[in-house]
Amino acid sequence: MRRLLITAAAATAAALALSACGTTEPSADDKKKSAADRITLIDATGAKVKLDGPAKKVVGTEWNAVENLISLGVDPTGVADVKGYKTWDTAAPLKNDPKDIGTRGEPSMDTVASLKPDLVIATTDLPAAAVKQLREVAPVLTLRAADAADPIGQMTENLDLIAKATGTTKQSEKLKKGFEAKLAEGRKALAGAGHEGTKFAFADGYVTSNQTSIRPYTSGSLIGAVNEKLGLKNNWKVKGDKSYGLGATDVEGLTKLDDDVQFAYIGNDDDKGSNPFSGVLKKDKVWTSLPFVKKGNVHRLPDGVWMFGGTESMNQYVDSVVKALKK
Repeated sequence: MRRLLITAAAATAAALALSACGTTEPSADDKKKSAADRITLIDATGAKVKLDGPAKKVVGTEWNAVENLISLGVDPTGVADVKGYKTWDTAAPLKNDPKDIGTRGEPSMDTVASLKPDLVIATTDLPAAAVKQLREVAPVLTLRAADAADPIGQMTENLDLIAKATGTTKQSEKLKKGFEAKLAEGRKALAGAGHEGTKFAFADGYVTSNQTSIRPYTSGSLIGAVNEKLGLKNNWKVKGDKSYGLGATDVEGLTKLDDDVQFAYIGNDDDKGSNPFSGVLKKDKVWTSLPFVKKGNVHRLPDGVWMFGGTESMNQYVDSVVKALKK
């Protein structure tokens, strides 16, 4: 009898062991599903980025990437310069409390590693050495920061790439359609107000060591491209760089703008030195003598419109330009 009990117990134990093994071995369907979830992307550097599935814990080293994530419905786990993002990009407010990973140009590798992200999104503005270090922590999707040859196309391409990485392509399509509708709506409103073909110049500026620098946004800039979609004519004569389409000049350079130009700028009082137009230039004889300044054709657009952002920032920008020119 004892032998029979031992044999029965052994058989039961063996059955339980087999049963336990069966629960840990993935089924053929599970394997197929896992394979289907895998994502492979080619980023702006030509690197192959492989993900086991849509990224959920994502770190953004640049604000346009962060804006795109939020717009797509993905709350970033880590963000470079959280305070700066909140100051300069109000189109897509943070809905969570992400970890600040340091500056946009120099993120903290230790901080990023502590977050154990599924994906890090960077841009070509980040030094290659930093990207290499980040790749030791997690997969890195590097976006081309900007392209003056096709600024709007580059913006939407980056949005689509992030959407593919996060499994949010439907939302990406919705955002792009909304942006196209906003452009059409804005162009119609400006034409109705008599501003079809109006000469327009957008800039920002900085004061460093009592020296005022003006940064023109040429046709190759994202802002410049949006302005042209709105039916406005860019009045800058200076050349912009190959990526961002940004030029460089000083107060004297503003004398080359046409007398009947509409001049717009964005400055942020929370960022010291970023708003000379409402500050030091008020007492500058060159600035105050400019015809468009005398005529009152200077428009300060709202703070918090990020000039290098995504579709939501550009929608916000369109609304601000329409409102300014229709006054």
